[in-house]
Amino acid sequence: MLGRLLPVSAFVLLIAALGFGLFLENKELPSVLVGKRVPSFSLRTIDGSLVTDKDLPSEVFLLNVWGSYCLPCLIEHPTFMSLTERSEIPVIGINYRDELSLAAGWLEENGNPFQFSVVDRDGRFGIDLGVYGAPETYLVDAEGIIRYRHVSVLDDSVWREVFVPLINNLRSPRIGLMEL
Repeated sequence: MLGRLLPVSAFVLLIAALGFGLFLENKELPSVLVGKRVPSFSLRTIDGSLVTDKDLPSEVFLLNVWGSYCLPCLIEHPTFMSLTERSEIPVIGINYRDELSLAAGWLEENGNPFQFSVVDRDGRFGIDLGVYGAPETYLVDAEGIIRYRHVSVLDDSVWREVFVPLINNLRSPRIGLMEL
């Protein structure tokens, strides 16, 4: 009897543990790069231009990891379009492990909120950033230092509740970087 209950009990415990994991709200996965510079890179953009980390904005900006295959990226896309239309903050894209033709078509169909979007076809730049997958968004200060990493969809409520206060602190001349 015990021999039959052991596999069933193990299976039930496994299902319970996996079920519990589904309800965790950990959108702030640890990143060793928070507080460090955006890694150096030299990559082509979707339109074929060559850009490097020297081409990043010299103001507070967002670095968004996206892909045409990524349904959550499509969900967050209107937020980035709105930010760009309102000129709230520059948004740089990292097209992560995608097919160039699919990515270009996706932007043409859905709109392009990015100042530029680099193509990280093999994922090497993503590895340097510590990317788990798309979507992820990094908040970068004017000196190119990563200040925050958000994993998952960046919607309007996340924008208002999380990013706006952080950006206001970064843009405020009264607050030093040590107070972040």
